[in-house]
Amino acid sequence: MVTPALASANNGNWQTASRWARWLSGHYRVRLVDRWDGGDDDLLIALHARRSAASVQAWREQLVARPLVVVLTGTDLYRDVPVDAAARRSLELADRLVVLQALGVQSLPEAMRAKAFVSVQSCSAWQPHEKTRRRLRALAVGHLRDEKDPRTYFEAARRLAARDDIVLDHIGASLSEPLAHEARETMAAAPNYRWLGGLPHGTSRARIRRAHVLVHMSRMEGGAHVVMEALRSGTPVLASRIDGNLGMLGDDWPALFEAGDAAGLAAALERLRDDPAMLADLTARALARAPLFDPARERERVLGLVAQLLETRP
Repeated sequence: MVTPALASANNGNWQTASRWARWLSGHYRVRLVDRWDGGDDDLLIALHARRSAASVQAWREQLVARPLVVVLTGTDLYRDVPVDAAARRSLELADRLVVLQALGVQSLPEAMRAKAFVSVQSCSAWQPHEKTRRRLRALAVGHLRDEKDPRTYFEAARRLAARDDIVLDHIGASLSEPLAHEARETMAAAPNYRWLGGLPHGTSRARIRRAHVLVHMSRMEGGAHVVMEALRSGTPVLASRIDGNLGMLGDDWPALFEAGDAAGLAAALERLRDDPAMLADLTARALARAPLFDPARERERVLGLVAQLLETRP
């Protein structure tokens, strides 16, 4: 397995790679690396079409007939593939293209869709936490980078600065000094906003569990881990209206705002605070959606895909 993000990255790509490696290692010898360095391996799983392109190309040149799986991220589907030749070449060389939510298939080039394999991601279930009624605690989780659109969250916090009954917490490491500077400025301007920096995965999940709502304002996603982690903890999601979110939440999810619409996000948070019935309904929907992200389902899909490809290998 090749993943550009190893454990130190603490991001969704690493979570996917480590989970799959754990399941596969019960049946196969598995190497988890950031770049394929050659060898007599039987199958390659590469996360990220563009960033793993060199490994994909080397595999196909050296082990022509052996199976190759490329797992597509949000930046692959919604940014790189349309414009990047190396990313498109990875799609062409792959035997299977894994997308992490159902709407990902329609974003593939039409000629590549026959290779598509949908594997919805998963995580463990956490018992829902009893929430305070004194305030609404919103939480955004995502490293500070443009794709995650933290500026929309910053602006929403400023719009809600007078609402001391709405708290906006923000977990994410600084991957951009300008965005980190804006986060610090937002804390100064909006006392109800707190940037908590990067936190360990377990700590982040515990905070997701305690929040009233997870805010996911990304502009592009292949299928965000934090969305399913919220649902599997009984925490509803307020999300941008993009395919990566709709593919996980469903087309009829009622708590959506247009990507980049800070005013719409702020208004939605106010409605959730001011209308307890709306928050209760959204929480019930989260609990009903959670079983779709059961690890047993994903494990069966991943093991089945690998077994099928190895059985048909020349």
